[in-house]
Amino acid sequence: MYEKTFPNKRFKLTLEFLQKHIKTSETILDLGVENPFSKIMKEAGYSVNNTTGEDLDLNQDSLKNDNSDVVTAFEIFEHLLNPFTILNEIKSDKLLISIPMRLWFSPAYRSKTDMWDRHYHEFEDWQLDWLLEKTGWKIIDRQKWTNPVKKFGLRPFLRSFTNRYYIVYAEKIKIAD
Repeated sequence: MYEKTFPNKRFKLTLEFLQKHIKTSETILDLGVENPFSKIMKEAGYSVNNTTGEDLDLNQDSLKNDNSDVVTAFEIFEHLLNPFTILNEIKSDKLLISIPMRLWFSPAYRSKTDMWDRHYHEFEDWQLDWLLEKTGWKIIDRQKWTNPVKKFGLRPFLRSFTNRYYIVYAEKIKIAD
């Protein structure tokens, strides 16, 4: 996936955001198979387990059987048909989630060769906020950033100042008995 480009800026900002909110003593379940960023988290001292590649839309057993302190979902919710169910199944009280934001000047991403590399959802920030609220999460912190590219043209120009990524730290709302 990252053969030609490596998202250094996104990974750097994501790690800084993670370190701001999560201690290395806390265990993490990272949704999705092991990837370059889960390796970066481990190198930074975090204890990270990943899901095993199961279709999380159909099978949430890895969430139901997990006792991690934190769940991370970096660049995965846009691939899911039903993120509402996933958010409801998380047992952890802490969540970090990042998404690529919907760009008005670009269509939803779809790989023609890899069925897992497709975006079903292209979120705007308010849509993710609402989804988190409806599933019992309170947003504690959020951040956005751009993704400029070194190309010429209208889209590369727009990417230089249009926010492309959105990251959120949320905690599960405690319901009083």
